[in-house]
Amino acid sequence: MKLKNLLIVSSFLLIFVIAGCRAPQSNVNLDSFAQCLTDKDVKFFGAYWCPHCASQKSLFGDSFEHVNYIECSLPGRAGETQICIDENINTYPTWEFPSGERVEGQLSILQLSQLSGCALTPENTN
Repeated sequence: MKLKNLLIVSSFLLIFVIAGCRAPQSNVNLDSFAQCLTDKDVKFFGAYWCPHCASQKSLFGDSFEHVNYIECSLPGRAGETQICIDENINTYPTWEFPSGERVEGQLSILQLSQLSGCALTPENTN
C-alpha cells in the first residue's frame, strides 16, 4: 500500500515538474512589438557579456533583430564604446525612451509596452 501511494505521489510531482518546465506560449506578435519600439526610437543599451542583457534579449526570441540594440562593450571587455560613454550609460541593460527617460535593469514585455506606448497585439494565426 505504501509503495502504491508513493508511486501516485511521485507521478503527480513528475507531472507538475514537467508542466512547470514547459516554456510559456506567447500569444503576442513580438515582431510587430519590437518594430514598434524601434519606430518610436526606444533604445536598448547592453553588453554582450551581461547575463541580464542576454535574458532581456531572450524575451524577444527571433524578434530581437527588430530591436534598436546598442552594444556598449568593446571586444574582450576592453572598455566601453564611445556612444555609450557619450550617452553616460553606466548600467546594463538600460532602456531609453523618446521622452529621454531611462530605465536601468531588465524589463518585462508588459513594462516595455507601458513605457513605450507600443501595443501588445495578438499573433496572426492565419
